[in-house]
Amino acid sequence: MLKPQNPCFSSGPCAKRPGFSLAALEGAMLGRSHRAAPAKAKLAEVIERSKAMLGIPADYRLGIVPASDTGAVEMAMWSLLGPRGVDVLAWESFSMEWAQDMAYELKLPEMRMLRAPYGGLPDVWKVDPKRDCVFVWNGTTSGVRLVAADWIAEDREGLTICDATSAAFAMDLPWNKLDVVTWSWQKVLGGEAAHGMMALSPRAVERLETHTPAWPMPKIFRLTKDGKLNEGIFKGDTINTPSMLCVEDALDGLRWAESVGGLPALIARSEGNLAAVAAWVETSDWARFLAMDPATRSCTSVCLRIVADWFTAMEHDGQVAVAKRLAAILESEGVALDAGSYRDAPPGLRIWCGATVERSDVEALLPWLDVAFAKVTAEFAA
Repeated sequence: MLKPQNPCFSSGPCAKRPGFSLAALEGAMLGRSHRAAPAKAKLAEVIERSKAMLGIPADYRLGIVPASDTGAVEMAMWSLLGPRGVDVLAWESFSMEWAQDMAYELKLPEMRMLRAPYGGLPDVWKVDPKRDCVFVWNGTTSGVRLVAADWIAEDREGLTICDATSAAFAMDLPWNKLDVVTWSWQKVLGGEAAHGMMALSPRAVERLETHTPAWPMPKIFRLTKDGKLNEGIFKGDTINTPSMLCVEDALDGLRWAESVGGLPALIARSEGNLAAVAAWVETSDWARFLAMDPATRSCTSVCLRIVADWFTAMEHDGQVAVAKRLAAILESEGVALDAGSYRDAPPGLRIWCGATVERSDVEALLPWLDVAFAKVTAEFAA
């Protein structure tokens, strides 16, 4: 059988763009201060190209911040939350982590968590527009995504803080409904890790300039200076030292994305990959999507559960062992690297299908899933 030309199906860091080589990074400003004019121009270019491709409104600020998407989300929460009650939508691992940080680190007294099990979505219509709301757009560890923003009120009083790290560049985000949006380079564009992006609406900027957090603010979280937004952050003057090699890699990913047709093409590539998996699942007697509603299936972090009778009859630890063995077989065959489910998610597979993954590689992988499952069946079901 054919094997994928690129077996990288990790959900982060994700596959590099097609045709990538280290030669693409020869223009990196290595050995230069990130404050130097040419280096700062590169940082500003990442901001400008990202803003243009994603269709971010002109009056939104977009900046590069430390510590990947995690740092960006934490920065938003520590900087903005406190003046109002907050609703947290939690249906997978990372949204649960944000909820725990609010409860146990920030100790927000007016926090309410709206939960759903893996595979589902919370009742978003319970969100109170008078409260702030924190949520992921795409559940990276559950393969379940939001599909609309009509539950977000146009006249809301609270802020919406959206972790969009596995959605940006692969899904059409409703910017007018989102006050803070975060992501990292390592997901859909296949960039290197450790750098985050944060987009702020005018409403978010107003909150920053009128609200002083009740807790100490680490330097790398400070978005204001003397009570005003630190505008330099949104022009390439980063809080801490970025890797100019990673910056060059981000630019390479953005240029590639532009060359294939921009955001519409990136969305189409991801949706095409999802369609290939969906066609295979339709014929499978052992695999189903973790997402319970077909409309909510992620087109990037595609999560599969195992439904074979012998597997579902096992205790959880046994299921974990089977899923790990399944992923190990795929890796040993050289057809899928890092395709196991996230450690907190139900045991199964998680196949990255973002825009840097070729549909031909997804299609080549799918028959190998059956080969690998036949092997684990022989090992565990006997």
